[in-house]
Amino acid sequence: MKKEFLETGKIVSTHGLHGEVKILPWADSPEFLLEFDRVFLGKREYAVEDARVQKTCVLMKLEGIDTVEDAAKLRDQVVFIARADIELEDGAIFIQDLLQLPVLDETGAELGKLKEVISTGANDVFYVKGAHEYMIPAVPEFVLERNIDEGFIRVRLIEGMQTDAL
Repeated sequence: MKKEFLETGKIVSTHGLHGEVKILPWADSPEFLLEFDRVFLGKREYAVEDARVQKTCVLMKLEGIDTVEDAAKLRDQVVFIARADIELEDGAIFIQDLLQLPVLDETGAELGKLKEVISTGANDVFYVKGAHEYMIPAVPEFVLERNIDEGFIRVRLIEGMQTDAL
């Protein structure tokens, strides 16, 4: 089941004296967070008054957070965005939608659950844990199907992908 709200970063510090927070984004690029007029911290919605990129982070001014003391209270909170606010390119999928899905081999046998997606630079790698552990490059040659609606990922294994083999 797709989540209504998606984790998109974490407030790591304050910035300046007027209530800005510094967010470490959990996206491909920090610019992604600049597209939103609202964010959520816990169950509370905040309107975004201003946002800009600073190196690998986003400096964001939230409505109602007007002092450095107010901003400091938000440190270490996870920032969420509403799925309804997001327009993905065709074929794009959120990693959060894939995590914990059963991973099946070509015959339909379950290998385990997708525990982590590791970014290597060249391509992502799926870490699957079940009775055994697998590292599967997330490329079309090995990831045959990602079916979020039905809740599974189908892969093709080759020798060496099972990482705990003797």
